[in-house]
Amino acid sequence: MPKRVDHEERRTQIAAALIQVAGRRGLHAVGMRDVAAEAGVSLRLVQYYFETKEKLLFYGLQHLTDRFTARVGARLAAAGPDPGPRATIEALLLASLPTDQESRTFHLLYSSYSILSVTDGALAAQPFIDNPDAAENAVTGLIEGAQAAGLADTGADARTEAISLLAMAATMGTSILVAQRTPHSAIAVLRHHLDRVFTASGHTTPDTGHRTDANTCP
Repeated sequence: MPKRVDHEERRTQIAAALIQVAGRRGLHAVGMRDVAAEAGVSLRLVQYYFETKEKLLFYGLQHLTDRFTARVGARLAAAGPDPGPRATIEALLLASLPTDQESRTFHLLYSSYSILSVTDGALAAQPFIDNPDAAENAVTGLIEGAQAAGLADTGADARTEAISLLAMAATMGTSILVAQRTPHSAIAVLRHHLDRVFTASGHTTPDTGHRTDANTCP
């Protein structure tokens, strides 16, 4: 009997190849033939699963997002069964910083996708992110929960703080990529601002498992 093809597995294989080659050469320079060579399959097979480069790029973005979600989940699992709101936010922020090869690729390609979605007509015709406010809403909710529990500054505006933290993480990631600062210094800045938000009566709140050794990258 001929071997049954797992089409979703094949799509994932091709998407992973896109991420790998784009991480080396840049998203704008990648063609379907390059992806086929990276995946070890024929160009015709890539075209069978993804009729156009735009469709391949959008599937690749979803694959990239899934990998990021798994990265955040791994950080949360390492923090223990009940990491608390601060540790949860920190896991989300630090997972996006380019501190190793995988996170560097994520930050580089995610930035490239956002630029292409503005300048490329076919990509611009579709939403870049299905739920663009998901991270903002999640961080806002965590801060609001911490405020209600007396673990965060009740005088702070939760949504403004969430927007600020996410924007700061994105900017810090870019500064690491261009060697403006080290991962250690970027992490220190993010934790400084988390210390400012997560206070009760002027004191930093103890949030079990939220901090690693300051001299090591998380």
